Amino acid sequence: MQIVWKGQACFQITASPSKQETLKIVVDPYGDDIGLKLSPLEADIALFTHDHFDHNNAKALKGTSLKGTPFLIANPGEYDAKGAFVQGIFSYHDEQEGKERGTNTIYTIEVEDMRLCHMGDFGQKELTAEQLEAIGDIDILFIPVGGVYTIDAKGASHIVNQIEPKIAIPMHYALPKLKVKLAGVDEFLKVMGAKNIQPQEKLTIKARDITTEETKIVVLTP
Repeated sequence: MQIVWKGQACFQITASPSKQETLKIVVDPYGDDIGLKLSPLEADIALFTHDHFDHNNAKALKGTSLKGTPFLIANPGEYDAKGAFVQGIFSYHDEQEGKERGTNTIYTIEVEDMRLCHMGDFGQKELTAEQLEAIGDIDILFIPVGGVYTIDAKGASHIVNQIEPKIAIPMHYALPKLKVKLAGVDEFLKVMGAKNIQPQEKLTIKARDITTEETKIVVLTP
């Protein structure tokens, strides 16, 4: 599996459900209005956590030559799609049960014998017991840390402690040219006690590589 961060909450995940096929999953493609430029992305499956302009740019997607038009998922539910099992879990974008910013869908993705979780613009103080049960055991967690519109560094650390993933990848934080004003990633690293973290261009990983007992923080460059 290869994971590439495109900035904000957008990731392209390339997996191999079998030796004969490759599957491309894109989560939360954004529009140019946020100041970042997103080149067209190939996708077999596209996930949208909520309907805001910096997370729902379906026009940035193009189908792959093997599987054609992307399978679009934008709501809670269970989806068996093109070699991956996706579960959407209802959540709130804020601490006021959606009164400020509406709802958000957390996604879990099962592929290549790994379980991934993308939190989207999660804004609750903490996960409920029902949400935690639905999320389950997670190998790789994508979590917002920039605050303002989502949980901040301290809130993100609490969610990491609730889920206890093997790997946590921070997202949705300040970047050069990003017009959305967010906090940087350094505060999250400080709260998590993560030192000497070297950003990577991409994460290439297999199920057998995930052996850590404590959560490992991986920072990706967009």
